[in-house]
Amino acid sequence: MTDAYNKAARGNGFREEFVYSDTERLLLEKYADITDDLHTDLHECLGHGSGKLLPGVDPDALKAHGSTIEEARADLFGLYYLPDAKMVELGLVPDAEAYKAEYYSYMMNGLMTQLVRIEPGCTVEEAHMRNRQLIARWALEHGKAEHVVEMVVRDGKTYVRINDYAKLRLLFGELLAEIQRIKSEGDYEAARQLVEKYGVQVDPVLHAEVLQRYRSLHLAPYKGFLNPVYTPQTDAEGNIVDVHISYTEGYAEQMLRYSRDYSNL
Repeated sequence: MTDAYNKAARGNGFREEFVYSDTERLLLEKYADITDDLHTDLHECLGHGSGKLLPGVDPDALKAHGSTIEEARADLFGLYYLPDAKMVELGLVPDAEAYKAEYYSYMMNGLMTQLVRIEPGCTVEEAHMRNRQLIARWALEHGKAEHVVEMVVRDGKTYVRINDYAKLRLLFGELLAEIQRIKSEGDYEAARQLVEKYGVQVDPVLHAEVLQRYRSLHLAPYKGFLNPVYTPQTDAEGNIVDVHISYTEGYAEQMLRYSRDYSNL
């Protein structure tokens, strides 16, 4: 499914509009399909599957910020381990440069392009979006003295530029350690401060710019997919001998059918 999404998105002008230079575009073209999927796998299987609460800590201690902190923890796990030499050794990535594609894509999305999903004047509300902005803005701020990541303006347009990928990995590791501490100890106040400082507020000027640039591409901010309708074909004895596949349903029709037929499951 992700492969289909990626192929459908090629040539839509998004990278040409938002990616800083040909260097980053070539990285994305060469590696992004691989590293995006691998980061998702690391996030879901090992990120969410790792980390423990200290004895006696309430699993709901972080309250409203629990989901954002947990998503940040899983994302940071994937980001930190993606450049590890073991990934090349296992054949999961082709070489030691591949991780840079995910780092660039993640920072660009967290700092800028996910804002296309937010209405003007609104704040970031969804846990995954808060988590991505939290990580990206924290790394931008904490790497500022060494210019690890910068927001640069060229020809009146804002771009993300990563100057030191190795140091960015160290920043991700530092934040991962703190996020894990917050989760393990149930430190609500630290969670609240992180989320509210880095994950919620939107720069209205940058937001307006991103929306205007995205609007010129005539792209939808969200994408969905349709499953085919499978109808079994049977013989005289009732044995399935074939399956008929059709794409006759629309999106809303399919979602309503799923709700009607399968919600009880």
